[in-house]
Amino acid sequence: MSVELPASAREIPVPTRTRRGVRVARLLTLVTQGDDRRVNVEVHPALLRERFYPRSRQTVRPAREFAAETLHAWGVTCRRDDVLLCVSELATNTLLHGVPPGRGYRLRMLRYDGTVRVEVHDSGGGRPRIGRRDPGAEGGRGLLLVAAVADRWGTAARVPGKAVWCEFAVGAGAAVGAGGPPDGL
Repeated sequence: MSVELPASAREIPVPTRTRRGVRVARLLTLVTQGDDRRVNVEVHPALLRERFYPRSRQTVRPAREFAAETLHAWGVTCRRDDVLLCVSELATNTLLHGVPPGRGYRLRMLRYDGTVRVEVHDSGGGRPRIGRRDPGAEGGRGLLLVAAVADRWGTAARVPGKAVWCEFAVGAGAAVGAGGPPDGL
């Protein structure tokens, strides 16, 4: 499975090296509009993958495809549809309510202890919450879906903005790392 990236996207080669006997690769894919800053630090690609997307509703599909590609690369097949639904909902919510004009959002996926964690980071203010919705309304159900499908979900403050995350138990056979997500998330 391959993901078609916008013309502004570019892969930046980053060398692989060994640290304490463990091979550590630096994975870096930018989806930007002329921004050549580094997106992430040294990580083991089987534990963390992330991409940055510009503020555009057309980025929801590539974000979902990136998530599908990541799950495939990790060999995670259970809960695939649940994860992809939540990626779509969180990306849409951040575009509608979290990303200020001229900014973008980051989709980060982590895998640890039989869990897949999806995080969507944006630089907008406010805290997402599930509110009362008109049953006849066309929208307003994104976080309801995430809460119903994910095992856990929540938010974390960051400067600037916030991260909205959700987690899925994918079984002990999917665990490749120890510990949990980084502190504060």
